Amino acid sequence: MQNFEQLRDIIEREIEKMDFAGRRPGELYLPVAYCMSNGGKRIRPVLTLMACRLFSDDLSPAIKPALAIEVFHNFTLLHDDIMDKAEMRRNRPTVHKKWNENTAILAGDAMAIISFDLISSADPGILPELLAVFNRTALEICEGQQLDMNFETMPRVSEPMYLEMIRLKTSVLIATAIKTGAIAGGASEKDASLLYDSGLNLGLAFQLQDDLLDLYGDQEKFGKKPGGDILMKKKTFLLVKAMEMADKETAGKIEYLMEKEQDPEIKVHEMKNIFDRLDLQTITGRKASEYFDAAIEKLNCAVGGSPARIELAGFISKIMKRKS
Repeated sequence: MQNFEQLRDIIEREIEKMDFAGRRPGELYLPVAYCMSNGGKRIRPVLTLMACRLFSDDLSPAIKPALAIEVFHNFTLLHDDIMDKAEMRRNRPTVHKKWNENTAILAGDAMAIISFDLISSADPGILPELLAVFNRTALEICEGQQLDMNFETMPRVSEPMYLEMIRLKTSVLIATAIKTGAIAGGASEKDASLLYDSGLNLGLAFQLQDDLLDLYGDQEKFGKKPGGDILMKKKTFLLVKAMEMADKETAGKIEYLMEKEQDPEIKVHEMKNIFDRLDLQTITGRKASEYFDAAIEKLNCAVGGSPARIELAGFISKIMKRKS
């Protein structure tokens, strides 16, 4: 049975076969090749292959769907970087910085179309089910991105509002990656749904961990300067909880720092001090752990103690211990 590195190698080889750099016009496809070779861990497509392996030794029906999910994921990152005006992604200039915004937008559009072409090439027997979940997920991610942008101009966002936004923006694609693999492996509707729920919980835990890493992570490993979410006025779990827990004086200082402080170093430093005083690193980590435990519980409900399940549970645990 292949381990994570071997499954990731399968995905890497399949991406290489697509030969984006060799396609024409180069002005369109070189940014796509650049985006697809940016050092990502391939977590989502590997989850697809691992979920397929829970029910079948034959991974071939899951390969094209896994690629579709990875291309679509990178498309969302490309357009997300444009909207966030982000300059770096995984320690490299973002596509719109290396080229320009128009090129990045068009390259992202091409990637979205390529992802739908890949999912459409799946086995006809499972294609309707795969398309239904893929199409729904694509739309939900757009909804989540819009909510994320809406939150930037809202003075306060509740915890339930925030969790719903990250469910749409982040969790549903992870859930779809797992469910897609299960469907490709021949899972029952019940087991596929349980695994989707497992993925939703994993996605929520993953995003909460990302919120922590943005401020508390190692810059060299995470690939971004600490505090990028603060500078972009992003509503993260830490900020949402800070506004919920803060007294009147602290709440006023948060609002001043987020809206009026012009020095980026002061803004990030002072906000981090407030988060530290409120012990938000611990609170956020605890919340992420709750979702992680729920993800494992749903996984165990769907499948027994097979080696494939143990391998998937171990991979999920590894994801939650990541530093970047």
